Amino acid sequence: MNWKNSDTRFGSASIALHWLMALLIVAVYALMEFREFFPSASYPREMMKAWHFTLGLLVFLLVWVRLFVRLTQRLPRIEPELVRWQQLLSIAVHLALYGFMIVMPVLGWLVLSGEGETSLFNGLNLPALIGVDKEFAHTAEEVHVTIGNIGYLLIGLHAVAALFHHYFLKDNTLVRMLPRSKKHQR
Repeated sequence: MNWKNSDTRFGSASIALHWLMALLIVAVYALMEFREFFPSASYPREMMKAWHFTLGLLVFLLVWVRLFVRLTQRLPRIEPELVRWQQLLSIAVHLALYGFMIVMPVLGWLVLSGEGETSLFNGLNLPALIGVDKEFAHTAEEVHVTIGNIGYLLIGLHAVAALFHHYFLKDNTLVRMLPRSKKHQR
């Protein structure tokens, strides 16, 4: 098990962070989608909102770890090499995804702060980012929801692109980020 990236594969640290964050983001989305099944202000709905915030902040913390790992390690090459427009599109989508993972939790925290709600993270009471400002909180929430909807598209594009590269272009884009099976480890 190699924690660092090689010329042809992502290392265990990058792979673990990628898939952990993918699971966290799915959970964050699921919590907001499934809360609609419960009446407003009910315990299950409020718990889902609290977990949505907590897991969103965990994404925010882990994205910095992920960026550190990404910036301090080499990027495995794609074989065969992508054409220039595909390289540029890949960079743009990845930058958008990193921006998404930073901006969304901050917006959520701003919404709670502006509404005057307590922000808890794993039992810790976090400071408000702004004073109570219901109008700003409403605007920030609209932006949060809009970017959340755009996030579905970004994540979908990312996943479809990986599958397209694997099944149609037959390059190593996808397998670079998959954990190795025991029989393929050397």
